[in-house]
Amino acid sequence: MTTFDIHCRQCPRLASFLDTVKIKEPTYFAKPVPAFGVENPKLLIVGLAPGMHGANRTGRPFTGDYAGVLLYETLHQFGYASAPVSVSADDGLVLKDCRITNAVKCLPPDNKPTGEEVNICNQYLAAELAGLSPNTIILALGNVAHLAVLKALGLKVGAYKFGHAARHALPNGQVLYDSYHCSRYNTQTKRLTEAMFHQVFALIHSEHS
Repeated sequence: MTTFDIHCRQCPRLASFLDTVKIKEPTYFAKPVPAFGVENPKLLIVGLAPGMHGANRTGRPFTGDYAGVLLYETLHQFGYASAPVSVSADDGLVLKDCRITNAVKCLPPDNKPTGEEVNICNQYLAAELAGLSPNTIILALGNVAHLAVLKALGLKVGAYKFGHAARHALPNGQVLYDSYHCSRYNTQTKRLTEAMFHQVFALIHSEHS
C-alpha cells in the first residue's frame, strides 16, 4: 500500500482546483500535503484537509494558518513539539513521538471535501494506519477525521460515536481520541476552548505515562 503520492490526481475536482490555485499563487505548495513528524509515532493526529493559506501554502500540516496556532502551542506544552509556533516547512520545528496527517491530502474548495473525495483519499490514511504499532494513540480532529479513521481501519461507524474528549479502545489495541477541530471558527465561537483542547492532550499524556 502507498502511504502518500505527491502526484496524486485521482479526485478531478481537487486536482483542477489546485491547478487554479497554483496559477493564482505560484509560490504556494499547491499539491497533496505529506504527513509531518516521526515515522513511528506514539501519537498520530488526523486533521481534515490542508487550509488554503496554511498547509496548502507551506507544504506542512497546520503550518502557517490559524488552525495551527492552538495545535502547535499545545503540542509544545505537552512535549510533542520543539517549538510552540509553526511558521514554515523550513523553520526548524521538529515533532517528538508525534506525527500529523490529514484525512484528505489536498486543499478542497471552501474547506469542504466531498464524501467521494474523502473515500478516495482514505487509501492513503489506511496505509498510514497499517504501519503504526498496536499501542499508538490516534487523535481525530473533527467528525470527518473520526469517520475517516474508522473507515481506514474497517470498523463500523455506529460502534464508535464522535464526541469531544471521547476515548475509543480499538480492536487492534490502538486507542482513538476525538476532539473538536482547532479551526478558527471553533475557537472563536468557543465551541473549542484552549482548556478543552488541553484536556484531551492531558488524557492522552496519561495513557503514555
